[in-house]
Amino acid sequence: MTRIIVPPIKSQGIKTKLVPWIQALVPDVSGKWIEPFLGTGVVAFNSGFQKALLNDTNPHVIRFYQCVKDREITPQLVREYLEKEGEQLRMAPECGYAHFRAIKDRFNVTHDPLDFLFLSRAGFNGMMRFNRAGEWNIPFCKKAERFSRSYITKIVNQVRDVDCLIQPSWIFTVENFEATIEKAEKDDVIYCDPPYIGRYVDYYSGWTEKSERRLFDLLSASPARFILSTWHHNDYRHNPYIDSLWSKFNIVTRDHFYHSGGKIENRKSIVEALAFNFEANIKRHNHDVYPKPEQLLLCENRAKYITQQLSRVDV
Repeated sequence: MTRIIVPPIKSQGIKTKLVPWIQALVPDVSGKWIEPFLGTGVVAFNSGFQKALLNDTNPHVIRFYQCVKDREITPQLVREYLEKEGEQLRMAPECGYAHFRAIKDRFNVTHDPLDFLFLSRAGFNGMMRFNRAGEWNIPFCKKAERFSRSYITKIVNQVRDVDCLIQPSWIFTVENFEATIEKAEKDDVIYCDPPYIGRYVDYYSGWTEKSERRLFDLLSASPARFILSTWHHNDYRHNPYIDSLWSKFNIVTRDHFYHSGGKIENRKSIVEALAFNFEANIKRHNHDVYPKPEQLLLCENRAKYITQQLSRVDV
């Protein structure tokens, strides 16, 4: 199986484990790859497209990757920065918390992309959240020795990977999702990973029912092909927008297990859905094909449950 490129920016809900499934559905198009909700960038970096329009309302994500593209951020610069700040974190009072606060306070003033990387990797539980003033709003992970030599090397290698993958023709923008979708042409493919309505509230500029319906209207009218990531159901409830909106299109599903909580009992399984507006050689959903949540816990270290690809589903 092709190695999945993992980006250096961390955030909960990242699609790393679902990339092979999404890749298998991407139609053969001659245009560009468009993402109105770039997030960490993991799907875009594994898309294989020469041309791309990548957008997010979070300016810090876009600034970081634009700096990588412009060679203002290099793997060597990242190593030097993390070695310096990581050592200060290790030596700082309050088991490192004092230096984490200093970086956070500095970032909230300067918006330095390297400080953003630091906060992304040292924040609690891999979360990314901002307050109404646009300031970083996630506490420290409480690990003063967070930036060990091996961990720094891992991040540096991730920066090197995305540096190699970002093409000169890739365009990064900070605008609302409407403006990005309206730029799509018939030979393009749009991949949308909006906040999961009814589940997450950490999106940089918020997400409401009005937003979901506006996204539906725009994708319905677009000449491009699209793939939308959303949630289908979990053990407690069903996503009502599947029936009221997205069932107009083709939908496939699969089980997924989120590491969304600090405690095991807070980690939840969910059935993921991909809605798309083109034909694909898929005849049925594949949720309930994979192991149950209690089995997934036993398999976490081997990660067997994440290696299933769409090609293995009955067609």
